[in-house]
Amino acid sequence: MSTTQQSTTDAADPYFQQLFADRIGGAEYGKGTAIYKFEKIKRAKRKALADHPDRQLLDFGIGENDSMAAPQVRQTMAAEIDKPENRGYADNGVAEFKAAAARFMQRQFGVTLDADTQVNHCIGSKPAYAMLPACFINPGDVTLMTVPGYPVAGTHTQYYGGEVFKLPLLAENDFLPDLDRVPEDVFRRTKMLVLNYPNSPTGRTAPAEFFERVVALAKEKQFIVVHDAAHIMLTFDGPPRSFLQTPGALDVGVEVHSMSKGYDMIGWRMGWVCGHERIVQAFADVKDNSDSGQFIATQKAAAAALDDDSIPTAVASKYRRRLEKLVAVLKDCGFQCEMPGGTYFLYTAAPKGTEDGVSFDAAEDATRHLIEQHGIVTVPWDDAGAYLRFSVTYEAADEAAEDALMQETRQRLSAAKLKF
Repeated sequence: MSTTQQSTTDAADPYFQQLFADRIGGAEYGKGTAIYKFEKIKRAKRKALADHPDRQLLDFGIGENDSMAAPQVRQTMAAEIDKPENRGYADNGVAEFKAAAARFMQRQFGVTLDADTQVNHCIGSKPAYAMLPACFINPGDVTLMTVPGYPVAGTHTQYYGGEVFKLPLLAENDFLPDLDRVPEDVFRRTKMLVLNYPNSPTGRTAPAEFFERVVALAKEKQFIVVHDAAHIMLTFDGPPRSFLQTPGALDVGVEVHSMSKGYDMIGWRMGWVCGHERIVQAFADVKDNSDSGQFIATQKAAAAALDDDSIPTAVASKYRRRLEKLVAVLKDCGFQCEMPGGTYFLYTAAPKGTEDGVSFDAAEDATRHLIEQHGIVTVPWDDAGAYLRFSVTYEAADEAAEDALMQETRQRLSAAKLKF
């Protein structure tokens, strides 16, 4: 070890402290004292429970489905587990799942795909966003990312020495990115644009003309488009829209789908990447050196789910109903909000304070106040204005339980005397 290394190493550090890669913090890895948003929420929840042990937490912060997968999907899984042909490595996926995904894309969106060359499964969508930058990003390259948003593709872009250019999602732009604000020198270095509609957390859906503009711009500036379609089957303001049904989209990008949101298959870790065959091939090559595929029985159960359109119809119907109830309650309590175009999230401007003189400098302050003082859990977003995200994935056995929870929410928010 060099003298410099020795002088910067704490006596309590392990010998490999200096060996950590710069991308995760280098020699300072593990020493940070910053408390991240979701840890702050957990701490506030613990305090609320300690201070008010008899008060139920109304948890609108949960970002995952509250129901198990449909019985027919679980029954298929149970049958497939016992088949010896499903015991081995899946590598880049089984034909049954790829074919089911291709049928789904044709049936739902009119998008024709070659199941062998234009579809590949992923172990949930998250690994896909980690792997796709490996296909394109070199040091100095740029990924365009919307904020607020899911950060994984940006994190891995930076791991490879690339940069992230953030595109704020603002109410004045209808929560669509303003692509005109991207400087030309950034476009020259851009390799990827990552989009997500229906958008998490804003709930906005993208109109056809926006996707048409994106395709034209991708061809003009020569970057690829990665569209996160995790919430696509939770679309409420019209038929679900795939980026790939846009004329020319198959020439410029891929779409990533998830079985989690629209099929109640949270935790099953199933998704797929589809689109241009060369990009799908590149993803498959990186994936082949990253994992050995999802359990084959899981893929076959997911294939059965994809062939049953009654499942996403029922899931979307439940969350639409819950969102309509929540919107009505929040409006009654002073929030300026409306039914989202999609997702099971409601994204609404955070209160500025309370009539009692408490002020909130950021959404995070409002979140902590609502949890600790009123037992109402939300998720704050301060990336592009101060907003709260309410999720309707709370647990409720039936509609009567939903109505009771809404009534309790109305009472507590009314008592909070919020100012906007």
